[in-house]
Amino acid sequence: MGDEKVKNEAMEIMGMFQVLPRLVVFDLDYTLWPFYCECRSKNEQPYMYPQAKGILHAFKDKGVNVAIASRSPTPDIANAFIQKLGMKSMFVAQEIFSSWTHKTEHFQKINRKTAVPYNEMLFFDDENRNIQAVSKMGVTSILVGKGVNLGALRQGLSEFVKNSATVEKNKEQWRKFSKEPGSSKSDKQ
Repeated sequence: MGDEKVKNEAMEIMGMFQVLPRLVVFDLDYTLWPFYCECRSKNEQPYMYPQAKGILHAFKDKGVNVAIASRSPTPDIANAFIQKLGMKSMFVAQEIFSSWTHKTEHFQKINRKTAVPYNEMLFFDDENRNIQAVSKMGVTSILVGKGVNLGALRQGLSEFVKNSATVEKNKEQWRKFSKEPGSSKSDKQ
């Protein structure tokens, strides 16, 4: 399936959801491309999973920002590959550095750079430990098996909508609670 066909199908999938994330964050190794950067040379020509590029372009066309969070020990190679693939300008933030924090530090930096709240982000990664850690921050996080594809996109958007509804419901309950007599907020008024 070509990039344009994937992009169109991804746009169709996105059109089925009333709420989209403000920012979608991708891991690199085994998420956007099927290899570890540190096992490659800068001189090689990189390639992506078959549906990854079309999905990235669909998000951009829908006005959804995209970013990278990668724990790569070779950020120079990762950046060279992003450049060779002609994708550098697509990302509003690129946090590519080695870390023991399971990407929480990456997301803190992305949050500071973009001012997008964690609960308005969607994240794709191939490592469960990163998914677990970032989920605890409030980011909807999706574990991918063989890279980002249309199935993962559909799953991610479904989870994001479900999580957004829960956040809105909690906000509404808090508003009601804070207006009730006996709540600390209404006692001060």
